[in-house]
Amino acid sequence: MMKIVIAPDSFKGSLTALEAAQAIAAGWRRVFMDANILTVPMADGGEGTVQSLVDATGGRLMHKEVTDPLGGKVNAHYGILGDGLTAVIEMAAASGLPLVPPGKRNPLITTTFGTGELIQASLDHGCRRLIIGIGGSATNDGGAGVAQALGARLLDADGTPILFGGAALAQLARIDLSNMDPRIAETETVVACDVDNPLIGPRGAAHVYGPQKGATPEMVEQLDAALARFAEVVKCDLGKDIGEMPGSGAAGGLGAGLMAFLDAELKSGIDIVIDAVNLREKVGGADLVITGEGAIDEQTVYGKTPIGVAKVAQEQGIPVLGIAGMVSPGACAVYDHGIEALTTLVPGPVSLDEAVGNAAALLADAAERAARMVRLGTKVVVSR
Repeated sequence: MMKIVIAPDSFKGSLTALEAAQAIAAGWRRVFMDANILTVPMADGGEGTVQSLVDATGGRLMHKEVTDPLGGKVNAHYGILGDGLTAVIEMAAASGLPLVPPGKRNPLITTTFGTGELIQASLDHGCRRLIIGIGGSATNDGGAGVAQALGARLLDADGTPILFGGAALAQLARIDLSNMDPRIAETETVVACDVDNPLIGPRGAAHVYGPQKGATPEMVEQLDAALARFAEVVKCDLGKDIGEMPGSGAAGGLGAGLMAFLDAELKSGIDIVIDAVNLREKVGGADLVITGEGAIDEQTVYGKTPIGVAKVAQEQGIPVLGIAGMVSPGACAVYDHGIEALTTLVPGPVSLDEAVGNAAALLADAAERAARMVRLGTKVVVSR
């Protein structure tokens, strides 16, 4: 019996990874009715990772009201995976840029406190392993807000707790962890991070990412100096040199804060997801792996889901088919990374609204067309 593993990312704006996998499976079964099909929703650590991992592991999606980047309230979500011990958190759900109106974006004052509250909520549910995606932040506070939410006291020279936000780090004189949540010490934290920017300097959090969060050139210099002060105090009080660590500048320095306060390990997002869903074990013995996402282009080879899935399949000599809503001219680069063939969602010109609105049906049709080509290939005999 043919074994097919279907492991796509979400098709942004139209289908979750699970919905995409189910649509592909439905189309494939029109041709190979008796195929053994295993659906494995995937993600690369960015938007949609919580939903994909919850779906893939039979977990639960949780909701909690937490502090938003400006100190207000927002209803955020996180996931508890099927093992009941692993929580998956997207910092953007609590501290993301879309939560702040463009006219109010100011990384001098925005905080990651809400992300810390999501971490605390997961600990309250008994989770002792955290997977944290840190893309799309509105903040530049070095993860200080996370630490504050978990009980750390960040103090100025007078022993007064500093305020929220990146600018307040300039006043930091001492870090007191005596009230830090003790459960952190028994919790493993893995962070999905696909950038290598350091915390400070020309490639650091403030210079590279500050402007997109509302920072003026003057604010960038102010934030960089404040993060340098933060790194200095962390090194002195916690014994961790975070200023130049690769990835420490991710998400406004949240990478640095998670390493400093949670002893986190930074890893490629797709690698984290591959391990979390046991993809290597699931593709074992497969005849074909199908992956995909909304767009496959020249950027796909840089840590995106289809390439991560293809590498796992390659390890076991299994061919890979990619299906995407859009395949750009530069997508041919994926052929050098384990994807044997590509096909698109739509058979001809359609409007974007039509493609999004009918994505499930179109994806099933695309999978059927691909399955028919596979069946045709098994019938072709090349005469000598």
